Amino acid sequence: MSDLSKEQVNNDLPEDEGRRKFFGTTAAASLAGAGLVMGLSACKQSENGVAGKATGHLEGSSKFEVQPGKLDSYYSFSSAGHNGEMRIYGIPSGRTLKRIPVFNVDPMVGWGITNESKAIMGTNADGSLKYMTGDTHHVHGSYTDGTYNGKYLWTNDKLNNRLARIRMDRMECDAITDIPNVQGFHGIFPDKRDPVDANVNFTTRVFCGSEFASPKPNDGRDTSDPTKWFSLFTCVDAESMEVRWQVRINGNNDLVATSYDGKLAASNQYNTENGAVLADMMSVERDACVFFNIERIEAAIKAGKSFTIGNTKVPVVDGTIDANKDPKTALVCYVPVPKNPHGVNISPDGKYFVCSGKLSPTATVIETELVHKWFAGELKTERDAVVAEPEIGLGPLHTGFDGKGNAFTTLFLDSQIVKWNVDKAIAQFKGDKSAQPVLDRIDVHYQPGHGYTSMGETKEADGKFYNSGNKFSKDRFLPVGPLHVETEQLIDISGEKMQLIHDHTAYPEPHDAIIVRADLVKTKQVSDMNDYPNAVKSMSDNRIERKGKKVMVYMTSQAPNFGLSEIKVKHGDDVTITLTNHDKVEDLTHGFGIENYNVNFIVNPQETHSVSFKANKAGVFWIYCTHFCHALHLEMRMRFIVEA
Repeated sequence: MSDLSKEQVNNDLPEDEGRRKFFGTTAAASLAGAGLVMGLSACKQSENGVAGKATGHLEGSSKFEVQPGKLDSYYSFSSAGHNGEMRIYGIPSGRTLKRIPVFNVDPMVGWGITNESKAIMGTNADGSLKYMTGDTHHVHGSYTDGTYNGKYLWTNDKLNNRLARIRMDRMECDAITDIPNVQGFHGIFPDKRDPVDANVNFTTRVFCGSEFASPKPNDGRDTSDPTKWFSLFTCVDAESMEVRWQVRINGNNDLVATSYDGKLAASNQYNTENGAVLADMMSVERDACVFFNIERIEAAIKAGKSFTIGNTKVPVVDGTIDANKDPKTALVCYVPVPKNPHGVNISPDGKYFVCSGKLSPTATVIETELVHKWFAGELKTERDAVVAEPEIGLGPLHTGFDGKGNAFTTLFLDSQIVKWNVDKAIAQFKGDKSAQPVLDRIDVHYQPGHGYTSMGETKEADGKFYNSGNKFSKDRFLPVGPLHVETEQLIDISGEKMQLIHDHTAYPEPHDAIIVRADLVKTKQVSDMNDYPNAVKSMSDNRIERKGKKVMVYMTSQAPNFGLSEIKVKHGDDVTITLTNHDKVEDLTHGFGIENYNVNFIVNPQETHSVSFKANKAGVFWIYCTHFCHALHLEMRMRFIVEA
């Protein structure tokens, strides 16, 4: 534990140490109960005296306080787990700035309610949503020249195997793509430049890994024979959002990372056994970090060396070990790493991929150039690409970087963040017994999952902040019933020792995030009406049109009035209402809610949205503005009359 006094941290109570031991002991016992034998205990906090007590304190944290009226210096773009949305936090304040609905229905903005959002989310033949939920885990942004360009964000839906794209100028989802033939679509990462055309130094592809093997095609065949199931690695076009290709692999894909030269995508694998039950997923001592040679894969597809699965037309190449034994022609490279790794990340200089052990107390450092040499036939084995494997703690998961040669890894079982030096780890691996890679540790509360540094996924990693996304909060906040909020803890990593800045809450259950400098994000404050083909552009063009049982309503809003005083239809009519907000003032948003009709959405300045529904209740129903807009906001209403 940190050697803090009660005066420094008033909630570091004596029983905290017992609680931490309980978490670590029960977690380890659970793994042992599953039949796992781990060499974890040897590493428990002994390196150069650093780990006996973790460092870190709150002194000086006030220098990071964002005063009222002042702005944060970073955005944090975060996943939200099975809530299905994305979230934006300010850093260093930890303030929630926005929740972006993606795979979930959100009546505040009307996502999943308006026709425009339904078209993005995907509907059944009757117009109902194909899915009403999702499970977002990872968020990553588009690049130019190795750093964020502020154009797009992408996030995954592990539950229904979809990839979503968010426009950063609007912070709204603009496309969702179904990934065929896969289940458990988890890790994603965009490329940082084109792998073929050296003149294209921006993101062109997004890579998607899937965890769960399944029958191919999954149409009822082979349901009782898991040996015939397999996983696929997928490439999606960054602009069109169309699936470009897939690769059949041995084992599975967990997280994904990409090289700065655009040539490689990597994914850690925790189930190379292709096991269908827990015990079978932990039977071997080494799994793999698999590397995909993008240029060779696309050349193979161009040469016709691919196949398709079921009714899908996506080209699939064979990336299995048996089909890729010659490194000089291989499409993939499987680098052995210790048991059941979780997480792969690349250093800001592009030299190294780090794959954490999870069930091993180690992090494996793989040199990018040596992977290229393996593909050139210049290495004896894939394992020769490994240049370091330091013991760093119990349950290592995810690694961030400070741009100064240091790595920061979450330790799930130790409930710590460990700081270690990559060059010292390499020296130790080469036999230098004096090299001590571990530099510092800091306790977090509790069981950290993902952790990430400011600009750490770019070549501009600045070594200022580290955010630890903890999976349990327990007594860190006021109790709110059985489901606790999750703990995000912001850490200052600018000095030699890590220092805790503050806790901030996160509604369950976020996973990964990125921290982006605020100057790289340029948002639109007012939309352009011309971007909406169905806009009602004239205030004098409010009207109602009928074609049989179909009623089309075209109307405007301008504080504090709607363009019509009433809408009159007949019971059973199919109604479509198109609303354009003619206000031009920044932040002057109008809501549109119909009493008892399950209709509620907003229209921002100069925007147009529409809804369609059946008039299935007779009577008079008030329509009112649901989003505060004016001193006469309460008076901004009209009537929806349904004649029997």
